[in-house]
Amino acid sequence: MSYSEFSLARAKQEFGLVTLEKRDIFADVPKLTPSNLLTETLNSNLPIALGSNSEKARSEMIIAPILVDLRRQFQEQISLFSGIDFTVDLNKGLNGICDFIITKSPELLMLTAPVITVVEAKKENINAGLGQCAAEMVAAQIFNQQAETEIKIIYGAVTTGSIWQFLKLENQTLTIDLSEYYLNDVNKIMGILASGISQAD
Repeated sequence: MSYSEFSLARAKQEFGLVTLEKRDIFADVPKLTPSNLLTETLNSNLPIALGSNSEKARSEMIIAPILVDLRRQFQEQISLFSGIDFTVDLNKGLNGICDFIITKSPELLMLTAPVITVVEAKKENINAGLGQCAAEMVAAQIFNQQAETEIKIIYGAVTTGSIWQFLKLENQTLTIDLSEYYLNDVNKIMGILASGISQAD
């Protein structure tokens, strides 16, 4: 078993999670203005990514540039891992390749202090990605506990590139924001991601 095989129901059962479903849980989070470089990149890339409508195009041309810009805005004091094997506990099915992991450490050669997991929605189905994201968040939580980091809340995102939905995990409580955030408000998407990184500062 691997992360991609988890449904939300299975993740809840396997890991004893309590889910809270709410709207606008990030309503008070301040927006973060993207760099001019990101704005120009998205303006150039969007027609290609949306026109080809492939997961790979959306990942490379929309999601990755947003996350790279986020790292740039944090003066490269955070790191971004893409397509990395994140095996934490084989017996629990917490293994497999993660689309993106953002860490609170500037280290690039070794993953430490994961704080946000980002899952690409397969076939543009956000709901189908929630279980995988939840499992990756649990793995990040366990990883941090074993490393005795001070990260208390793990954030997660499921995205098609143009639509983003966010989650957060604190202890056994998984809160799912039922609100969807669209690329035309990339400032808000960036702000929510930044708040997940800054939460333990």
